[in-house]
Amino acid sequence: MARVLFTMHFANDLGLPTRMVPIARELADRGHEVSMCNPSPAPARLIEEAGLANTSLPPLPTPVGPENVAGQFRDVDEFWAGRGMMDAAYLRALTTAYVDVIQTSNADVVVDSFSPYACLAARALRKPLITVLQGDFHPASRGFLWWEDAPPANRPSTVPVLNAVAASYGLAPFARIGDLFAGDLDLIAGTPETDPLSPSARVTYVGPLLWQRGDASLPDWAEALPQDEPVIWVYSGNPRYRSAPFWADSIVVIRAAITALADARAKVVLTTGHQPLPDEVGALPANFRHAGYVPGLAMARRSDLMVHHGGHGSCQTGLSTGTPAVIIPTYSGSCSTLLRVGVIEAVREAA
Repeated sequence: MARVLFTMHFANDLGLPTRMVPIARELADRGHEVSMCNPSPAPARLIEEAGLANTSLPPLPTPVGPENVAGQFRDVDEFWAGRGMMDAAYLRALTTAYVDVIQTSNADVVVDSFSPYACLAARALRKPLITVLQGDFHPASRGFLWWEDAPPANRPSTVPVLNAVAASYGLAPFARIGDLFAGDLDLIAGTPETDPLSPSARVTYVGPLLWQRGDASLPDWAEALPQDEPVIWVYSGNPRYRSAPFWADSIVVIRAAITALADARAKVVLTTGHQPLPDEVGALPANFRHAGYVPGLAMARRSDLMVHHGGHGSCQTGLSTGTPAVIIPTYSGSCSTLLRVGVIEAVREAA
């Protein structure tokens, strides 16, 4: 049996672990030695609840350099340019950390979702690399802002920094950061309709990857929701990633839902993905109920409408259960191709 290490970008939300845990759990059930690496609090809790081992990372430095504060990214290269990869010392430190994790786990193969550091480390150690991506993360995509022209030629580039670190491991240069995510096998967590790529792209579509325990059920209070009123599920993802406002925060979804639904004749279930509700939200309206986490597929089936932040997993959940959704995207990249499909379908229905 194989030793498999699952890595991913370690944001404190459930988007990436939700797509990775189903694969990891299936491999573990088949007898493979599986470990995961995402020490962020919310993902760590999901991983623990799935009965999987989770590897920690050492204390990591804070990157030095400009950060994109608007949440608008044309593609993965622009995303990572604003997330620390302009800092050579930071890139070296994180790559070294993942090299240590891979070596300690004695992994035969690395399965990654959107961590350039883990992908670079796997290549440095000459380990087989499988990537699990949504379509617009893959280098064969047209990027997040697929409707725009090519990016300006003078935009900041992290390629010189990336290639300097890659060269220290004896790796050939990369043309762009996105090329890191083209592994030995690339799995797209969707379909050609939801995550369109060029027909020439070397990818395998595996359909939606959504985690819910086989014995999962809604809590008693959710099962007892009245049948004669609509149930609206508001899922914000992480309301606040930091102590100060941050471009990825989804508190805007909560504020919009309260404004729009406080007086509605409906029961509103607000969940935040194993995150606390920020104090600044204040008292919820009488028709709202907050829960940190509920089984997503079960809650979507029970709901008449979803309102969410546009995460790829949230979009796939609604599509899988046939639940209508109001989407309030919080930043480019999360569900841009899925929104394109939604616009197309809306136009078809209107016609």
